[in-house]
Amino acid sequence: MLEIQDLTHVIAGLNAASVVALSFGFAFIRGGDKTRHRAAMLTALGLSFVFLVFYVIYKANSGFAKFGGEGLIRPVYFTILFIHVVGAIALVPMVPRLVYLAFRERFDAHRRLARWTWPLWMFVGISGVVVYVMAVHIYAHVPN
Repeated sequence: MLEIQDLTHVIAGLNAASVVALSFGFAFIRGGDKTRHRAAMLTALGLSFVFLVFYVIYKANSGFAKFGGEGLIRPVYFTILFIHVVGAIALVPMVPRLVYLAFRERFDAHRRLARWTWPLWMFVGISGVVVYVMAVHIYAHVPN
């Protein structure tokens, strides 16, 4: 049975998997394969949705993790975390709009928005994994 603390690993795995799906989606559209692009991007969207569900469950039951790093690494970590959070918030209206444009077959507008959304979504996914590795594995908080 999964404990609430184990969800951090699940969340990071979902984040990493969404980055992989986003990468495939980009490669497929660059190669002109709209069918596989759609499948990869819907996979990324689904993984991100499941991530969000688990993230809310985790945060509602555990609060925020404490960062155990000391010295210069603290401002580095919190800078990455801050930019990650701001980027994630910015994605909230961008991704649904992008999906809407795609389903309405407004591909010119979809493409224009995707030029901003895709790199931000990639950054948020990758930085989420970086924050996880730093906070959970490298600089875990050890209570006294």
